[in-house]
Amino acid sequence: MAKKEKIKIKQVRSKIKCPKVQKLTLEALGLHKMNAVVEHEPTPQILGMVQKVKHLVVIEK
Repeated sequence: MAKKEKIKIKQVRSKIKCPKVQKLTLEALGLHKMNAVVEHEPTPQILGMVQKVKHLVVIEK
């Protein structure tokens, strides 16, 4: 059975002056601090959340 592909999402900018919706999106992704890295499967829901905060995060495959 093949291993499922995952993406790494790293927060590179602060959420201090961002709207509340973007702060909640980062929390839902599991990013609580600067330079935090989380791994998720690239589902449409996760990719949509990343798209909302693309100016705050970097995606690594």
